[in-house]
Amino acid sequence: MAGLARVVVHVRRGGAGGPARFGQSVTGTFCPAHEDTAVVSCGLDGGRFLLSDVPFPGSTAALLKRPSFCPAKRLGEQPELALPAELRDRGVAAGVAVLLQASTGRVLLTRRAGTLSTFPNVWVPPGGHVEPGEELLAVGLRELEEETGLRLEAGTFSWRMLGLWESIYPPTLSRGLPRRHHVVAYLLLLSAESHEQLEARMRPSESEVSAYAWLEPPVLEAIAATEDGAESLGNVPGALPATVGVTELSTGSSSTVQLPTATFLNTAPAEGEDVERVSTGTKFALRLWLESLGEQGRAGP
Repeated sequence: MAGLARVVVHVRRGGAGGPARFGQSVTGTFCPAHEDTAVVSCGLDGGRFLLSDVPFPGSTAALLKRPSFCPAKRLGEQPELALPAELRDRGVAAGVAVLLQASTGRVLLTRRAGTLSTFPNVWVPPGGHVEPGEELLAVGLRELEEETGLRLEAGTFSWRMLGLWESIYPPTLSRGLPRRHHVVAYLLLLSAESHEQLEARMRPSESEVSAYAWLEPPVLEAIAATEDGAESLGNVPGALPATVGVTELSTGSSSTVQLPTATFLNTAPAEGEDVERVSTGTKFALRLWLESLGEQGRAGP
């Protein structure tokens, strides 16, 4: 992160609103208790990241989602699990994550360093907090460069919003009360360069990234089909490679290794220690990405 100041999330519904409260579900503000999604208008507004049930100047309509096992949702159902005052006063931070798609169709995911305090060893797109004065795209480009060394020049890519994800760490109450609470805007960056061209310029930061991979659409489709919190894996494509080539980083050097494809299909454990897997929010973003590909195909040339 380039700085300590962070933009916080505000919510507005029915004309009334204010700062989102740490540990209280932001998604739940806009949907019935038994549902986990809502369409909202979102955008930066006066130094805050505003989510509203009605459009406002400069806003974008987006799907907002929380996991079915969202700790904030569970806390609402179990009032006896009260958060300490120092946590309740934190507010909900705004973040950005970028799905970078190369012209060859592959998408970049990175494995978070094992020393990080949140979601260590979990595969995610590059991303981080929104800082005061930044636009969402600028946040995504900054974090992409800080984490991977990749700098995208204007005119070499296009972009759009994919959706909003309510992220809490730890991700389940079985692992403790929430310590971090974010709403993450997932952006899709469509590069005019191939993944080989982009990889040649990568200089990942080992303090944040322990490995990276340019994943092909069949593997990404399989990842998106795995549903955290569900009883079954979902409709995972059958014809998948046994392993996936990833680049691992260690003490200033990198090496290509084969990681079992099954690692990317792991789901979040309901209890106990976490495992190496793709984050639940990333799976959500990949589903939206796949839907957008289908829409492009139906639209034709």
